[in-house]
Parts: sequence; structure tokens; C-alpha cells
Amino acid sequence: MDIDQIEFKTNVFVLALRDVVVFPGMVVPLFVGREKSMNALYAAMDENKQIFLVTQKNATQETPTMDSLYQVGVMANILQLLKLPDGTLKVLVEGVKRFELIGLEDQENFLTGDIQELFSDETVSAEAQVLVTTIQRRFEDYAELKKKVPSEVKKSVQKTDDPNRLVDTISANLKLRIEDKQGLLEMLSVVERLEKVLAMIEVEIELLESEQRINQRVKKKMDQTQRNFYLNTKLQAIHEELGEEGSGDEIARLSGEIENAGMTQQAKKVADDELKKLKQMSPQSPEANIVRTYIEWMINIPWKKRSRVSKDLHKAQQILDQQHYGLEKVKERIIEYLAVQKRVNKLKGPILCLVGPPGVGKTSLARSIATATNRKFVRMSLGGVRDEAEIRGHRKTYLGAMPGRIIQKMKVAGTRNPLFLLDEIDKMACDHRGDPASALLEVLDPEQNKTFNDHYLEVDYDLSDVMFVATSNSMDIPEPLLDRMEIIDLSGYTENEKLNIATRHLMPREMKDHGIKSGELEITENAIIRIIQNYTREAGVRLLNQNLAKLCRKAVTKLVTDTKHSHIKVDADDLKEFLGVEKHRFGLAEENNQIGQVAGLAWTRVGGDLLRIEATAMPGKGKNISTGQLGSVMQESIQAAMSVIRSRSLELGLNEDFYEKTDVHLHFPEGAIKKDGPSAGIAICTAIASVLTSIPVKADVAMTGEITLRGEVLPIGGLKEKLLAASRGGIKTVLIPYENIRDLTEIPEEVKEGLDIHPVQWIDEVFKIALERLPEASEKSIKSTDEDLEKLVPGGDNLVKNMEKDHKRH
Repeated sequence: MDIDQIEFKTNVFVLALRDVVVFPGMVVPLFVGREKSMNALYAAMDENKQIFLVTQKNATQETPTMDSLYQVGVMANILQLLKLPDGTLKVLVEGVKRFELIGLEDQENFLTGDIQELFSDETVSAEAQVLVTTIQRRFEDYAELKKKVPSEVKKSVQKTDDPNRLVDTISANLKLRIEDKQGLLEMLSVVERLEKVLAMIEVEIELLESEQRINQRVKKKMDQTQRNFYLNTKLQAIHEELGEEGSGDEIARLSGEIENAGMTQQAKKVADDELKKLKQMSPQSPEANIVRTYIEWMINIPWKKRSRVSKDLHKAQQILDQQHYGLEKVKERIIEYLAVQKRVNKLKGPILCLVGPPGVGKTSLARSIATATNRKFVRMSLGGVRDEAEIRGHRKTYLGAMPGRIIQKMKVAGTRNPLFLLDEIDKMACDHRGDPASALLEVLDPEQNKTFNDHYLEVDYDLSDVMFVATSNSMDIPEPLLDRMEIIDLSGYTENEKLNIATRHLMPREMKDHGIKSGELEITENAIIRIIQNYTREAGVRLLNQNLAKLCRKAVTKLVTDTKHSHIKVDADDLKEFLGVEKHRFGLAEENNQIGQVAGLAWTRVGGDLLRIEATAMPGKGKNISTGQLGSVMQESIQAAMSVIRSRSLELGLNEDFYEKTDVHLHFPEGAIKKDGPSAGIAICTAIASVLTSIPVKADVAMTGEITLRGEVLPIGGLKEKLLAASRGGIKTVLIPYENIRDLTEIPEEVKEGLDIHPVQWIDEVFKIALERLPEASEKSIKSTDEDLEKLVPGGDNLVKNMEKDHKRH
């Protein structure tokens, strides 16, 4: 071509392409999203609908420059322009001629450039003709192997006599790298372009033929059961074609791990048998995966690895004292356990069960035991567990079968003697899927757990070295489990214990968690006491911890937002600013004596509480009404109390037929809370007596005890919690059953301090202490002779005196 005939163009619109090379004669759809590229297309549509297409060297570059673009591109006609909903453009372009970019200018809205037609040798030699014929024949072979080349492309290749057009058409339809395509676009010599394309076609044909050979080899190896795993076998054949080895001898690895796992003789025999089955199976069969998973579980369970248990009693005592304040009985029992373990290798003692309301530190205490004994700690929550398979596992014949949670946690522990915490053991349930509590019997029974059999493993596993600790909020534990456990009661903390826990443990931890440095925040002792009394009402310290965390958050906010504050001191009077208004009133006891209102003492899941009982009487027909969501036991206590009052009507100064003309309504406030239990008997009886005789009940007296029809006071449980509730509620005098005197020895002195505790055996003693005055007997009352009193109350005239002597002696 004559140089004078070379076409030059100036200020043409330039569109930079990413990962696309357009050849002359190609019709290609492009998706354009860059603003300058879209502006160039709009401008080109307004003029001659032509645009210069050139490929970027680096597709990630957002703003291309002259150096980042290839120098050879294609001048193209814009056939169609469509704006998509996402704001991008879809443009259909047709390549026309090759041009060389000789200058690029970045306009404000688009790119323009100066281009010149690429000088090409258009002479078609005999060699070129031979190459054209060869390329057409080999492309036909390629299309036959590829099967995906469009028929119109094959026809176009066979009919094309122009070598350059032939190269452009084939290059556009071969799967080549961008660099290879750009190289073909830039080549000037027709012969070189033809030779390059022919070489690329030969490479593609060789690849397709290799793939075909691999496919044939795969088909020969496959049998009827392997057809569903065609791709895996194909991959194996590819490795063989490349001369690579497999991933290793898995059977040999599993065999070695079985030998080193330290299994029992029975377990090793089962594992070896399963390994023999695996050898005979196809690696891709579904059953092989099941067997392989089973062997992996058998290997990963700790059969012989043990932690070195610490038997240093002084160190254990130090750790327990450091991490927990109070709880002396619990610590004493743990030290006893370690002392016995120090003497014997196996301890077949009962399982420790920590029973107490939420927030008293049951779970954290179990962690401390693990630390003190140097055992791995694993926790299994039993809340909501209702399927026996959760404990024993599934048969491995089921789809998706796996061991029970006991074995799973043992795998997590990695040793055969961890501390295993069975959390919330009272929250288990049972349904048609089985009773998990019964499944736990084999786990917790020292005589059985050395041969624990999981349904998935189907071999005996020794759990006798595991130290099991259970926690529960109440005594609602199945009897068979309860029989195998030693109950350690964590009834709740006194105010002084809460103060020490907050000062020694909670506050330092919260300050560290909130990034508060030493000296930035000071909380006085009075402030903590105020939080305990007026912002929380609980047996544990969970709400106390939440309030201290809230206080720390407020302090951090003030330190960050106001740089003037480098030290914040919080006193009792400052709590309203940090924690808001007080949520509880300390001292629940009524300030004034009330007729028909009695303070009872109740046990709840969160500790002891004051149970206010109200009674009122009105003219009527002898109806007895009770409200406040009462259980059946408490309903029966009300009936028993009414019978006691009726049997003592004359001594209380009541008419013999009062029950026929008077309606009595008993109400237990806080109706949203279910109440049940017999220990409110004497409180109910006192409320009825007070309202019928119009004698007020002393506001600072609280009582607990079950009533009999003869008026005898029977013992109750949960005495410590109830005394704590009385102390928190501002009660001064507490009436307890006479039989509960023995329980007072185990209650800390600080709980009993400030309380005047009166053991009572008969309801008459209760009336004498609780009522402002004793009612005057009616004229028809039995005369108070020794003989008559003996008939009414066994024990005679000296009963009360004897009781007072016993109380002083104890």
C-alpha cells in the first residue's frame, strides 16, 4: 500500500475496552459503565456513529492513559445503543478497519484520539494460499471436536478467500488470551498472521483430543456403580495424564492412626473391621463416606490421653477463695473430694449437683473447680433437651447419624478425665422420642459409666475418670438422677457477700471490659450498697453485674465526650444520674400495723421473697374467695386454715355461726406470678383471724410454716432463703416452725443478725406474737382450766413456757 493512501483521522472518539479485543468484521455486544465511555458513545451517535475501540493493558485501571492502552485497535460502527435499568449502556458494534493510536487526549467528558490506518502487506502469495487452505481444513477438524462452534461461523471460514478476514474471523471464535488476540490484531505480515492462527488451532485441537482420550479412559474404568461419580474419576484420569500422584494412601494413614489411638481391644477390633470394609469399597460410594466418618470419630475420641490432675489442696483452696467469695460449704465439699482423690486412684463418689437460683455463680464455680483440679472444662447445656439421641447418639444406619453430645464433648475436651458440666439438669423434658433423663443414668452412675455405650459408636467407652458436676435452679430433678447426686445448696448471697463480690470481682472485671483505666472511675461502698438495696432484688448477682456494667458505660461516655473529666467518683446520691430512678424500695415491711394483712415468707426459683397476704371480711352467706393465681396445695392450705379458725371461734371471741353470715376474701398480690406450696398455712390463718377479730397484725413480723387441722405448725424447707428475704425486706421478727430449729445452725450469723427468730409449734403462739393483742374469748368459751386447756391444745398450760425454754437453750 502506498503511504500516501494511508488514512488518517483526528479527534475521533475513543472507547477503552476491558478484557475484550474486537477484530474487523466482528459484531460484538459491549456493556459500558464508565461515565466518559458513555459520553463518548452519545457523542459518536450524534455525529457519524463511529468510534475507535482499543483494549486496556490493565483492566482494573479506571482512567486509562496513552501508556495503559494498546496501540492498535479497530474503528467500528455503532449499530445499536440501549440504556439498561441499572444506568449502564449496551452497545452493538461492528469492527471495520485496524487503526493505530498515535495520540490520546483526555477531554473533560470523554476521550479523543488521533489514529492512522495500520499499514499492512496485502499481497497474497502462494504460501499464503496454502496456509489458508490448511487453516480452513484444520478449523473444520477443530469445529468437529469442539461441537460448540456456530454453523454460520464454519460456513464463513470455508467461503472466505481473504487471508486477513480469515484470521480475524477465526481469532474471534478461538478461546485465546487477550495478549494473544492483541498480538494477532497488531501483526502486519499476512503470512505471519496465518502461521500464528494455524499454530493456535493445532494447540486447541491437541487439547481437545487429549480431553477426548481422557473421556474414553474414564468410560473404560467406570462400572455401573461409578457412573454417578463421573467427574471424580475424570479428575483422577487427568492426574494420570499429567503424570501426577494421588493425595496419598488414606487407608495406610487411617490404619496408623487406629494403632496409635490407644483404643480398647473391643474398640480396636471394630475399627479394624470397618477399615477392611473401606478397603473393599469404591472411594466415591456413599457407604464409603459413612464408614470413613465412623473411623474418624473412633480415632478422634480420647482413649488414653489424660490431664495431670492437680491434687494440691492448698493451691485448690487458694484458687477457690480467689475466684469466689463465700460459699464455704461448697468449697469444703470440693476440698474433701480432692483429699479423697489424693489417696485413691479411682473415686466412685456421688456426682456433685449445685442447686441454686440464677446468678449465684453455679457455672463459674464449676469452671473454678476445673482450674483448681487442672482438668479440661467442657459444658453441656441440657435446657430443652427432649430427645434420648442427644445423649446416646443415633444408630449409624440413619442418614446424617452422629454420636451423642456426651461423646461429642469428650472429643472437644481431648482428654478422658475432663470436668464435665451438665448445666440446667432440671430443664430436661421427655416426649415420644424418649426420656433423656433415663439415658443420663448410665452416664452418672459410677457403677455403669465405665461401660457407657453410645448408639453410634456401638462400643463401650469409659467415663469413670470424668468428674461430672451438675447445676440446677430447683430440686425438680427426676428421682433416679437425684439419687445419684449429692446436692450442694447455693441459696443466695447476703448483702455483705454481694458487696464483697462486687468490690473484688465484678467491678474490676467490668472496668477492664469497658477500657477504664485505674484511677478514672471510683465507686464508693455506699453506692454499691444502694444498688444492691434499691436497684436489684435477686438471690444472685446477675442484675448487680448488669447495673455495674451500665454504670461503667455511662462513665466511659462521660470520659470520652468531656475531656475535662479525668476522674469520676460515684456516690450513692449520684446513682440517679447514672442508673435512673430506683426500681425497688428497700424495706418491704409495712410501716403501720394493718388488719388482715400478713407478711409471709416464700421460696422462689430466684431465692426467697416476702409474700404479702391480704384478707377482708364482709356480710354474706359464708363464701370463701381466694385470688392471686394459687396452686392446688395453697388452696388446700386456705381450707385447712379456715377450719382451724372455726375450731377456735370461741377462743377468738367469734360467734359460733360466724361462717354462715360472713364472706371471707383472701388475696395474694402479684397475680401474674403462680404461687403454690404449704408453707403459707400459718400466715393465711393469721390473716383470717385478724380480719375476723379486727385486730391488726404487727407490720414487722413475718412467718412461715404449714398448718394442720389441730393448729400444729409443721416444718418447711428453704429456711435460709426465707430469712434472707426477711432481712432484705426490713422484717424484725420471724416466726418459724419449731422443728426447723436444727436448720438454724447451718445458716450464717450475718443472715440471722438483726432478726428476732421465734420457733413456734401451735397457732396460738403465732397469734400471741403476730397480733397486736390477743382476742377476748366469748362468754361461751371453755374456761381456762388446766383440764380444759389439755383438751383443746395437747401440752397443757405450760406448753408456751416449755417452748420458750427450748428456744433459749438452742
